[in-house]
Amino acid sequence: MGDAPRIGETGGFVSDEKPVASPCNKVCSLDAATGLCVGCLRNIDEIAGWTAFTDEQRARILAELPRRRERLERGRRSGG
Repeated sequence: MGDAPRIGETGGFVSDEKPVASPCNKVCSLDAATGLCVGCLRNIDEIAGWTAFTDEQRARILAELPRRRERLERGRRSGG
């Protein structure tokens, strides 16, 4: 079938590319100081909107996660 777009059963285009996966690891607890989930490091709006986000939006959030992890750990070390 090559790289050409295909039409799916419901009439929409079908892609072989996989969507950007959720970072959810089923450890769901929001940190009061940062507003971030301690499991996936997303805020409540990002968690709620994940399925509606584009892959570009999801990738942007994933790229931010290492900085968020540092922020969360810094806050915990300083007693926040």
